[in-house]
Amino acid sequence: MSNLQNSSSGWSSTNRLVVPLILIAIAVAIWIIRSILLLVFASIILVVFFTMPVRFLGRYGVRRTPAILLSLVGLVVLFIILARLILPSLIEQFSILITQEIPRGIDALIQWWNSGQIYDTFPFLRDVLGPVSGELRLSNEVVNTVVNQISSALGQVGTSVLPVLGGVANTVLSLLIIFFMSMYFLTDPKGYEEGIIKLFPLWYRHRVREIKDRIDFTLRGWLQVTFISMVITGVGTAIGLAIIGIEQWVALGVLAGLLSFIPNFGPIVALIPSIAVGILQAPENVGWIIVVIYGVSAVQSQLISPLLVNESLNIPPVLVLLGQIISGIFFGFIGIMLAVPITAVVKILVDEVYIKDILGDRGEELPKEIYIDEELTAPDGI
Repeated sequence: MSNLQNSSSGWSSTNRLVVPLILIAIAVAIWIIRSILLLVFASIILVVFFTMPVRFLGRYGVRRTPAILLSLVGLVVLFIILARLILPSLIEQFSILITQEIPRGIDALIQWWNSGQIYDTFPFLRDVLGPVSGELRLSNEVVNTVVNQISSALGQVGTSVLPVLGGVANTVLSLLIIFFMSMYFLTDPKGYEEGIIKLFPLWYRHRVREIKDRIDFTLRGWLQVTFISMVITGVGTAIGLAIIGIEQWVALGVLAGLLSFIPNFGPIVALIPSIAVGILQAPENVGWIIVVIYGVSAVQSQLISPLLVNESLNIPPVLVLLGQIISGIFFGFIGIMLAVPITAVVKILVDEVYIKDILGDRGEELPKEIYIDEELTAPDGI
């Protein structure tokens, strides 16, 4: 019992002081070098993406260097084919959407609201808003103020990512840094991995390799699920909007697919241009537009993704939302986009390093003999 008390007092006096200080120091270090960490993490994700076809070719005996070259050439050829077949019409639709349809749609939305037609389409709003339903009016000034507030917020969030993300040229420079950094990682991944592993004590290097393998497996699973989900969301939304009769269904479908990359907030953002265009082209079907956007999103998130997601990527929705908030604070808008893989990696590190290695909790049932102190009574059944 004395040993237990000594270890308990040791934890109280030393570890309870040291561990928070270490965590605070880590948080401060992450905040200081957050820009570099974001570039490195994005490069690692790109490396994981490139290694997927490389590993596939490796199963058939293709060596790593030729497999990398074949993968890059294949991706370039695929991009060129898609660009020649889809890009011209897509650019035309996006041009019409941004310069004509959405501004006209916002004006139509204001008129639709102020004239009371919205209550004919959605009668429940009259009951929800009650007596103030007839008092609410929209104006161009109000809408422009809201748009400016959103733009300002996005700008403030974006400035916290990197100073180099302030302009187009610097953004391109950042993307080039990510690309070339990922290419360097890709040419000799084992060398970089071993260099990092050697920073740890000999007795812990095996665990570092295990944790690295789990992170790699999780990121590959996330990339696969995300790509499939984006395709399903984009195709499903495009088909639904085409059936409703929206002319720019291809552009809106692509936009919905791309925005589905961002959990929770993506469908909300995708809904705004779809409603603006729908009010202008088919105001009687605005309700169906909402059903299509959220219906496809619900099918993708509640039915398809759970079938594809491995247990190692099974992150609770609340944890994803908290991850988006924290990643947004640390890394800005790009942090919100990469919140899921960042949260997944942090979750793995907490599970493997803190819970299993530091606390010693590996999910095993504790023996009855450990409860030898009066304050540590063994639960029933032990």
